[in-house]
Amino acid sequence: MSAQPDDLPSGLLTIDELSAAVGMTVRTTRYYASLGLIPTPVRRGRVAYYDDVHKARLEVVRALQEHGFTLQAIEGFLASVPLDATVEDLVLQRAMLTSWTGKPPEQLTRRQLEKKASRSLSDDDLSLLEKLGSIERTDGGWVAMPNLQVGVGLLDLDIPEDSMGKAGDAIRRHMEALVEDLTEILRTEVLEPYRRDAHSPADAERLEMTMARLRQLTLEAVVTGFQRAANAVITRSLARD
Repeated sequence: MSAQPDDLPSGLLTIDELSAAVGMTVRTTRYYASLGLIPTPVRRGRVAYYDDVHKARLEVVRALQEHGFTLQAIEGFLASVPLDATVEDLVLQRAMLTSWTGKPPEQLTRRQLEKKASRSLSDDDLSLLEKLGSIERTDGGWVAMPNLQVGVGLLDLDIPEDSMGKAGDAIRRHMEALVEDLTEILRTEVLEPYRRDAHSPADAERLEMTMARLRQLTLEAVVTGFQRAANAVITRSLARD
């Protein structure tokens, strides 16, 4: 770490050191600073100095980009975060926004999409995959969603297209309702109690790891719960017969 003026707190970073710490180029860091994604640094002469809060904000930017968020969306989010937010607050925000997000969607040309699907895709196939939410059309081609292979697997089934579309709508509707319920429980039962007490950056990092593990367990619980519910419906149907 470079030497800094005696009237500044210890541990401050120059823009070169800050960029290296978060894995960005100096040019990118300057650009993000020009967008207002990080607070104004402390200046001594021509040198700017950055602290742990600057670092934490840039780590939020990097994490959200890695999870598929656009820069415009990130700007909008950070604009809502108070400039006096602590490192712990920022780590907590990062955990909430990224822990439930898997691999970001990929934007592909039609040829790349067919390669990823391991088959040629007709216009009708593409239309059905859109209805199923497996792909999204963009100006530059298509965005492949994480459930692409599920949609591709449905193409060869002898099921009316309208039926598959209705099933997809039902799944999305119930999943959104489930996520809203689970998010409310997480907010009121976990996050609000956590925020009421003082915590160190290490505590916040542990919470972030807990959130990531919670995501995995929740997804497993959803699959298991669906299987149990399906078996219960079948059992009731047989009993009526």
